[in-house]
Amino acid sequence: MTPLLELRGVEVGFPVRGGRVARAVDGVDLTVEPGEVLALVGESGCGKTTLARTIVGLERPDAGEVRFEGEPVARRGGALRAFRRRVQMVFQDPAGALNPRQTIYEAVAEGLRIQKTPGNEEELVAQALSRAGLRPPERFFRLYPYEISGGQRQRVVIAGAMAVGPSLLVADEPVSSLDASVRGEILELMLGLVRETGVSILVVTHDLGLAWNVADRVAVMYLGRIVEIGTTEELLGDPKHPYTAALLSVVPEAGGREPLILSGETPDPTRIPSGCRFHPRCPLYASGEAARLGIEERCRGEDPALAPARGGPQLAACHATALTEAAA
Repeated sequence: MTPLLELRGVEVGFPVRGGRVARAVDGVDLTVEPGEVLALVGESGCGKTTLARTIVGLERPDAGEVRFEGEPVARRGGALRAFRRRVQMVFQDPAGALNPRQTIYEAVAEGLRIQKTPGNEEELVAQALSRAGLRPPERFFRLYPYEISGGQRQRVVIAGAMAVGPSLLVADEPVSSLDASVRGEILELMLGLVRETGVSILVVTHDLGLAWNVADRVAVMYLGRIVEIGTTEELLGDPKHPYTAALLSVVPEAGGREPLILSGETPDPTRIPSGCRFHPRCPLYASGEAARLGIEERCRGEDPALAPARGGPQLAACHATALTEAAA
């Protein structure tokens, strides 16, 4: 089956002072399947949001390719407009995503007008609001964003995205700005949309606990690169990459794991470490385990590629995993 979305070697950099380039996205290969919820997780600054913005066309890749339903994504004209109807973004801050001078009706209708969506506009707006859990929808038509709660604002943003009938939602930290009591409702709403409409969702988050609860697959990103990817059960039940293990160790849902505290901060993206980009913070390297396994020099000098971990479908970019694979 052709993936709904496919990224091939995508790179995005930003020039900084001194003639250097911050490599925000540094060679990412990734797919999203039809009807799938894929969680993209990692620390702040790892490139998740830049990758999301690149997918929806808000950033242009310096190298690589974004393909949708098997075809390269156009970057201009009517083809780009058609792509943006099929791929909609849900932003982190619903207050910032909504124009405070627009009514809720206008906020949802805006996308319909831009895309010249056929049909009765008022009915389409009402259907979108109702599907997002804002019922009766007519009660919200004349309200402004400041007159409703944060959770309701996020529902409006989702309604606006879904109104044009997308195939993929790219949701950037969709519940991080909401109260804990509301987060579950919004996540359940999004999963309901997958069940009812077949829409795929790429959820960008720093929270592995959220991924645990909603995702079919999880991709872990570190310093611009995917370092592990697999089904939620595979990756969160038995992480292969030490970075994934460290993130998972502080997730309450994981239960019983000893917290792994990483040393130092994420390196400067203008100075990607040689070899494995994680090795300056890697517990295996710092503890001497990498030396014991005979891979210390490879960790310092050889950039590992994603490869099957212990013969399974789970992929990890780690020399220790590759060594275990070879030994098996």
